[in-house]
Amino acid sequence: MQRVVVTGIGLVSALGDRRATWAALLAGRSAIRLQKPFAALPPRPLAMVGDRPAPLMRLVDQALAEAWQDAGLADGADPTLDRDRLGVCVGSSRSSQGAIEQIALGQGPLDATWVDRLPNSPAVRVARQLGASGPLLAPMTACTTGISAIARGADLIREGCCDRVIAGAVESPITPLTLAGFGQMGALAQTGAYPFDRAREGLVLGEGAAILVLERGDLARSRGARPYGEVRGAGFSTDALHLSAPDPTGRAARAAVQQALDRSGWDAATVDYIHAHGTATALNDRQEAALIATLFPPTVAVSSTKGATGHTLGASGALGVAFCLLALRSQQLPPCVGLRDPEFAGHWVRSGMATGVDRALCLGFGFGGQNAAIGLARSG
Repeated sequence: MQRVVVTGIGLVSALGDRRATWAALLAGRSAIRLQKPFAALPPRPLAMVGDRPAPLMRLVDQALAEAWQDAGLADGADPTLDRDRLGVCVGSSRSSQGAIEQIALGQGPLDATWVDRLPNSPAVRVARQLGASGPLLAPMTACTTGISAIARGADLIREGCCDRVIAGAVESPITPLTLAGFGQMGALAQTGAYPFDRAREGLVLGEGAAILVLERGDLARSRGARPYGEVRGAGFSTDALHLSAPDPTGRAARAAVQQALDRSGWDAATVDYIHAHGTATALNDRQEAALIATLFPPTVAVSSTKGATGHTLGASGALGVAFCLLALRSQQLPPCVGLRDPEFAGHWVRSGMATGVDRALCLGFGFGGQNAAIGLARSG
């Protein structure tokens, strides 16, 4: 089977770009601050890229430019690049919702059209920026969107449809409707995000994007690229039970994780690091901690980065995959920022640590009972 490697990472979070975000994570810093972006709504802890809600396409452009440059493909650096075999798989769970809300309130630009705000607009933007005329996909699977996009992008290469795929997800979810909706559910934190902590309060919304350059392993090797790691197997399932609450039995979630392990060719005991979904909500953290304890030995290192970046919804899985890849390259694990008093037993990474990391697993869970897991391996 064709190996799929990651040769470029572009990342934007409330902590900064790829380098700034990774440095801040390892240092245990959080970007979450009390903010009041909308006069009609009370202040909330949020992880915002700037002082105002970030325009969606600005996040797309920043992450794409960094990824393309990081992969060594900018400015015609690779004259053999075949844009007919360059695919795009970039998703978002909210996409242009913020702009649509502004238009509905009579605050949007007069020349705006609904076509410009369709859910596939981030993927279309990427394709136009690069002149990519291969397959274009725009997954929208709630908080598993990023993992869905990266897994499908890797499949396009394995299936022989593409040589390279730009894959990932973007989210600018800080809008009046999103804040009001999550607030009505009682899911929003009052002071900050504390994943897996006894005192956790709920999630904190964050903005961000992560875009990866996926590439055929032999192609990357022929041009001397240095991959971050290899995309192995992914697993997906659906609880088919409830609109927002996870299945208390965890049956389908365990099946998705086991699929990812099987498709990666791994035994659970050989995984070095798990990037948990870790939303800091009561139900998600309890269910996820139980899943990890059931399938993995107590020695596996686990952390969630949402205490630093906030919950970027559809982009969270893409950010998690990027962090796994950065851990594989740097041989350092990011901590579970905000975790002071763990409610659950396990090897929780409490501060940035240097250690051997060859295999990482990124988990994601979303509304509608969406379950996802993907394996990332260190490049040999």
